[in-house]
Amino acid sequence: MLALADWLRCWQVPAVVMEATSDYWKGPFCRLEAEGFECVLADAKQVKNLPGRRKRDPADSRWLAACFERGAVTACFVAAPEFRIIRLHTRYRRDLTEERTREKQRAEKLLESAAIKISAVLTGLHGVTGRDIMDQLIAGQRNPAVLAQLARTAARRKISQLEEALEGAQFFTPAHAALPAKMLARTGRLTADIGHLTAVVEQLLAPYEEQLQQAESMPGWARRAAQDAIAETGAGMSRFRTGPHLVSWGGRAPADHQSGQRKGRSTAKKGNRYLGAVLGETAVAAGRTQTREGARHRRLARRRGTAKACVATGNTQLKACHKLLSNPGMRYAGPGPDYYERQRDIRRQIAHHVGKLGSLGFEVTLCRIPEPNPDATGPTQAA
Repeated sequence: MLALADWLRCWQVPAVVMEATSDYWKGPFCRLEAEGFECVLADAKQVKNLPGRRKRDPADSRWLAACFERGAVTACFVAAPEFRIIRLHTRYRRDLTEERTREKQRAEKLLESAAIKISAVLTGLHGVTGRDIMDQLIAGQRNPAVLAQLARTAARRKISQLEEALEGAQFFTPAHAALPAKMLARTGRLTADIGHLTAVVEQLLAPYEEQLQQAESMPGWARRAAQDAIAETGAGMSRFRTGPHLVSWGGRAPADHQSGQRKGRSTAKKGNRYLGAVLGETAVAAGRTQTREGARHRRLARRRGTAKACVATGNTQLKACHKLLSNPGMRYAGPGPDYYERQRDIRRQIAHHVGKLGSLGFEVTLCRIPEPNPDATGPTQAA
């Protein structure tokens, strides 16, 4: 890479363009960027449709450089160097979280294989009550009545149900007990690692506290969701011209599969996997709130299903996030959960008045009056 950088300098090459192929582009891209070159990552899907491509690598390189020189190459979004470091931590934290979830599910399936159905009674198997019961099972306790008495707080109202769920404890052998012990130990180690990574992420994102608070002001967004989203998109929105551009990059826009008059099946685009995971969580959380996003999610879930409602809610959230991060100091202020009812009433009133005027022989043309701009200075001119 250093020899290539020296060769490019000798020929006074100011910019380097390369095609995005898996992860192979990262090494040359970062090395040449550190050497002071303007590096552009070409979208492989967009470049594939450009005419005149050659099959051999040398000719292909010349063709790609010529396409870039005449402005036919669309650059992919590449995070700034400081956000690449933050991304490594947030993505690894999510990977560990997903692995911890899988480990918890393995423990639940193991208990079910021994006819122990604690998860049918308790909301969380790995809560305080569930963890105490599993620890006693591992220690050798097999009496359902004794195990059920370990219930804490609200779970004590379900002692009789717990006894029924624990009737299979007699089939829980020492061979069974050895496995959940390892699973719980691994879950504890993963939890400790996730906590350590969270502390590191807090330090790395300390200079962007204002942007984090802006993102947290949206319905359904907590601290961790804001951290993961900003790590993926960056703290500024200069790379994404509008909200729909961010939505398209994030994979929350419908893909266009039309060919002539034939329209293919409407599906969401493939976007950033980690940002998509954040939006999936925040969409579900927003659907439980008494906000415009919550009302939209519930309306769509009833008509189109939960999966499509999550995609549509994520679309709305990304547009709101773009608006917030594009305006420093702005906080989310939604129109309220009755937004759609108000819009429906307005449409009914408009239809009623237009119909009345039409019955009197008038032809009505509607034109919305633009809202006044409070920042405008000087006298206004009448149109």
